[in-house]
Amino acid sequence: MALSSLAADPAHAGEAAPLADNPEQEARMMAIASELRCLVCQNQTIADSHAGLAIDLRQQIREQLQQGKSDQQIRDYMTARYGNFILYRPPVENNTLLLWFGPGLLAVGGLGFLWWNLRRRSRMDADAFDPETPDTPEAP
Repeated sequence: MALSSLAADPAHAGEAAPLADNPEQEARMMAIASELRCLVCQNQTIADSHAGLAIDLRQQIREQLQQGKSDQQIRDYMTARYGNFILYRPPVENNTLLLWFGPGLLAVGGLGFLWWNLRRRSRMDADAFDPETPDTPEAP
């Protein structure tokens, strides 16, 4: 009985994360946070993650918005602090070329190989059933 009263105690309830005073700023914060990767979860954005670091980063974004910083300035700050890994869409650079163009090159290469292989097989099948080619070796 005493245990159930502790479970219902409002002092043990979690407090909701503070929202920006301005709904427009909160929408901007969520837009920026949806472009940044959670460094703890790695497969979620900061906007979607419930990790402590993601909550702290959302609060940092709110504070920077209140200071009047632009979206790009906030992204630049996060990138300078955590590197390009924090960006869900990293910029095209020499070290990310394979990331951006690798899947397309792999698909084109696979289609090219498939075309070449099918073309080669059709030639082999045509030669195998050529009526001018004798099936048995000629006797001397």
